[in-house]
Amino acid sequence: MNGKKVKVSCFNCGQTNNYPLEAEDKKVICGRCHSPLPRPGDVLEVNPDQAFSLISRSSLPVLIDFYSHTCPPCQMMAPFLERLARRRAGELMVIKIEVDRYPEMAAQFGIQSVPTFAIFHRNSERGRISGAMPETDLALWVAKLA
Repeated sequence: MNGKKVKVSCFNCGQTNNYPLEAEDKKVICGRCHSPLPRPGDVLEVNPDQAFSLISRSSLPVLIDFYSHTCPPCQMMAPFLERLARRRAGELMVIKIEVDRYPEMAAQFGIQSVPTFAIFHRNSERGRISGAMPETDLALWVAKLA
């Protein structure tokens, strides 16, 4: 793993950067805006501005989990998303939007139930699916679209 880098998009400006995996606990910053970069493989809880930045500017596909803390199916899906994000580190950004905290964003995307998953790439929605599902089904759905 020495010297290996994976791609990660800045959730501030959307710039895709090469993230050195050996950085581990060190702060890695965006080459464009100098904001701290998220660690590859992390599921990121972002605000609407950060989400729109990633959707519109990231060269990596972005998987959004629209969820609620009070939703048992959402809680069931959380570990699946974490494992998916780790497996697809450098290939996919995984973000979460809490619909109770950001209802305007949920309305803007027409979210009517949670969990709802949507994949965007280069400012275009590639697909969406709602409800809890087996981990393999989620992974296959993502692989088909991202």
